Amino acid sequence: MTFNLFSRLLSCGLLLMASQRLTAEDADVAYQPQRVNKCIELLEQEQPIYYDDIYGGFDEGKEAAQTWADYIIYNMEHQPLDFALLREFMRGLVEGGPTPSGHRTPTVIVSLPMLGLDEEAVKVNGWMVQQALAQGVHGVHLARARDPEAVKRFVQAARYPHHHQGRDVLDEGLRGWGSQKFAASIWGITPEEYLKRADVWPLNPDGEIMLGAKLEDQEALANCEATVAVPGLAFAEHGPRDLGLSFGYLEGRADPPVPPEVDAAGKRVLRACKKNGLYFLDNVLPDNVASKIDAGVMIGAGRREDSAEAGRKHTQRIMPW
Repeated sequence: MTFNLFSRLLSCGLLLMASQRLTAEDADVAYQPQRVNKCIELLEQEQPIYYDDIYGGFDEGKEAAQTWADYIIYNMEHQPLDFALLREFMRGLVEGGPTPSGHRTPTVIVSLPMLGLDEEAVKVNGWMVQQALAQGVHGVHLARARDPEAVKRFVQAARYPHHHQGRDVLDEGLRGWGSQKFAASIWGITPEEYLKRADVWPLNPDGEIMLGAKLEDQEALANCEATVAVPGLAFAEHGPRDLGLSFGYLEGRADPPVPPEVDAAGKRVLRACKKNGLYFLDNVLPDNVASKIDAGVMIGAGRREDSAEAGRKHTQRIMPW
């Protein structure tokens, strides 16, 4: 706003309304991203994040670049495992960007068909994590995280060997030189800078990659406390639909009223997340998002824009979306 325009508005008694309009209209210009990963930036501001579920190639990515969501779950757990399609999706996001907040793309977290059943299963299938990250995504979500040793191998698969935090527990990272080239072009940084920043957060405070674990069956739930204590994870959930199925409930409910076993499991995982500094993911609705946030939910599932709008209003979010 120029000084002359400011003076005219002030003289007309319209300063308050003008400032409100400028807050809404100019926020995109005024906000300067501090990170590649929009969601990490928000969580560091103690702001909850919200996601949508999208699958497709270049055209879908270009359209999704202006999504209302803070991050996109690219679901290859229940849809074809196609890394070439994912690469095109990421290219489309860049073409359609930047986001209203100024980030090059929304955060993208991939859900893979690799299951965290035991250590050997993840050792054999960890190449999927490396392929996903090589396409420039910002995180991976591990299904059926039953075994803490499997989760350690999951984290190891997502790291480069030159990152040392937590290596006494996790061993040396397994990503290889060459995987940084295309991913760096998606992030909009040099390959050398990508090698420095492509590590798991918050274990590495400068990392830009988020890893999550789904404790979505009774065996995973039994190991909950040990699993969420594995260094390198950023978030966890109890997977209410799949967890309910493991208890014999076929409806697949994730919103209240959920079965009592599922409700108890959610509270257990939330307590473990709080104890270990992880962020908890759960479904939210417009009429319960405020109470869920107040209880500790920091990742709002449910894929509803109206829920996200209500949550952002509740936490007085500043970053545009």
